[in-house]
Amino acid sequence: MTVGLPAQASTVDGVLRRSAARFPDRTALRFADRSWTYAELDIGVSRVAAWLLGLGLAKGDRVAAYGRNSDAYVLAFLACARAGLVHVPINNSLTGDELSYLLAQSGSTVLLADPSLAGEVERIRSRVRVRDVLALRSAPESALEVARDPGAPGSVNVAVGDADLVQLLYTSGTTSRPKGAMMSHRALVHEYLSCVQALDLSAADRPLHALPLYHSGQMHVFLMPSLMVGAVNELVEEPEPGDLLRRLASAGITSFFAAPSVWMALVNHPDFATRDLSGLLKAYYGAAVMPLPILRRLRERYRGIGFYNCFGQSEIGPLATVLRPEEHVEGRMESCGRPVLFVEARLVGEDGADVPVGRTGEIVYRSPQLCDGYWGSPAETEQAFADGWFRSGDLARCDDAGYFTIVDRLKDVINTGGVLVASREVEDVLYRHGAVAEAAVIAVPDERWGEAVTAVVVLREAAEEQELIDFARQHLAGFKVPKRVHVTDALPRNGSGKLLKRSLRDLYTS
Repeated sequence: MTVGLPAQASTVDGVLRRSAARFPDRTALRFADRSWTYAELDIGVSRVAAWLLGLGLAKGDRVAAYGRNSDAYVLAFLACARAGLVHVPINNSLTGDELSYLLAQSGSTVLLADPSLAGEVERIRSRVRVRDVLALRSAPESALEVARDPGAPGSVNVAVGDADLVQLLYTSGTTSRPKGAMMSHRALVHEYLSCVQALDLSAADRPLHALPLYHSGQMHVFLMPSLMVGAVNELVEEPEPGDLLRRLASAGITSFFAAPSVWMALVNHPDFATRDLSGLLKAYYGAAVMPLPILRRLRERYRGIGFYNCFGQSEIGPLATVLRPEEHVEGRMESCGRPVLFVEARLVGEDGADVPVGRTGEIVYRSPQLCDGYWGSPAETEQAFADGWFRSGDLARCDDAGYFTIVDRLKDVINTGGVLVASREVEDVLYRHGAVAEAAVIAVPDERWGEAVTAVVVLREAAEEQELIDFARQHLAGFKVPKRVHVTDALPRNGSGKLLKRSLRDLYTS
């Protein structure tokens, strides 16, 4: 039971509470061999919230979560929301200095971790001020066992308002140290409503959730909005391609979201040609740019599936624009769509003035979904929120119908000989070569050109560097053609599938 809640509050945990009142006996979440009805999940959240408060935590304290996907991870997030605590999701692949940095920068008091990651925690324990390290699951005293204990206290007496912070959502840090976007209950609930409307979410959905829940896309674009509408949600610990194809073909799944890297792994898997995915009605992609050849192959094989391109960034919850299925037409396939319900977007030049239709500019946003700034970083907050709009750092074009097309990240544009080259344009050409499975284009310092266009590729079959350069020359102006092409076994990505170009620049510059 939750008491002390302001009458007008619309909180993140309230999303579940209202669904539990409407659909108490409907299955809310399945994970491994466990299944939770909406009523059971809501009661479990209150038990975990009471447990956390019983540790002496107070409203506004930060609680870090360091684990793989599980029902316990979901319970912990919602429990923090109900207890007035600030949840700090941490990439479970981070170790050492990267892990200790996030714990220290957030000022987390408690760390909830999977026992399988306990060794990584112990290695950095002396460097951080975390008071308690507790288990998410797989231990007698853990968030999961508290949630399942009918004798555990379940009363929470904390007045949580929708302006209160609920999460520090750290940016992926692809170009610099991660920054903690301060997300309020109000921001995320607005974002959930945008998702429901733009992505056609409903109680009839049976979504499969496979990407990491520490990432805003899986948690805030799909899982939480799906709980909002009363869908039956299936959660898996990690996105193993063979397992995903089996589930998509046989488990009654009707909707699925994946980053382009996961979609590429599915397309390239031996089972892709034989698995029947016709039961899938809605397919979502985002978190990185989808190569057009992969998208076309998916759409040609499964013509009955509606594809949605989901674009945004952590600071806006993260969904900002969507290209809907009926908008996936030739000439617009590269577009990331139009702004969602609660988002205003425009393109500006370096002087802050609007750019003409068809010209490139930086996307800026105004929205109740936006973060309140960056935790402990007032200077970066002021810089990001210039002139009452949030500066995204994404370069795009917009047509006269209001459709945005991403050109590049500002920091990924290559200045070669004084001419700007968008890395995405070069990557799209390389993907058209039959031997290229994955491609990344970066800037490498060059004495003559300032920055040299440089490609790093993963091959599916043998190809020589000069062959790929010659192929690019057939489709690109000379100044856009890569000066070098490096072959590697795999491209570095974070847990959400976003390419870590910073790592590539560091590697090939050295």
